[in-house]
Amino acid sequence: MTISAELVKELREKTGVGFMECKSALQESKGDIEAAVTILRKRGLASLAKKSGRETKDGLIGAYIHNGKIGVMLEVNCETDFVARNPDFQALVKDLAMHIAASDPRFIRKEDVTEDVLAKEREIYLEQARSTGKPENVLDKIVEGRMSKFYSETCLMEQPFVKDPSLTVRDHIAAHIQKIGENIQVRRFVRYKLGE
Repeated sequence: MTISAELVKELREKTGVGFMECKSALQESKGDIEAAVTILRKRGLASLAKKSGRETKDGLIGAYIHNGKIGVMLEVNCETDFVARNPDFQALVKDLAMHIAASDPRFIRKEDVTEDVLAKEREIYLEQARSTGKPENVLDKIVEGRMSKFYSETCLMEQPFVKDPSLTVRDHIAAHIQKIGENIQVRRFVRYKLGE
């Protein structure tokens, strides 16, 4: 099947993926754009897993001030200075800084939550679950459900992204990794609020 350049261009604009990959996906899907998007997403997830182990030594420090009341500085790393100068990467850093200002995460990842914080939260949720009078055998499930909610409220990567709540911050970064082709990591951030 012959794939037109216009169809490839349309898929490229929709996904941000390279010309040859778009053409290949369109050939595989026999010209169906939606099926080609799905094929590219599947390929992207596989390549995303490979990229996640690569070292990130470059990147940017971004800053955002909201109405002179909230300030955020963060470091986002990538593999090369070429990507650090890329407008898409720079936009991602700015979006993440704005997200942190709006959502006030305490940790970057679930793995960063300290044991004492986890133990304290579990204890609180267990007491709350016991006070409902539910049987002991379901209390652990209730606590785990509340811990998931805790992670989605306090861990940056688990939070719904403020510009598109249907995605988590992790998903938003993953889309940029797929588009740019390099591993991207949030290394650290600090959020200041006037008076705190």
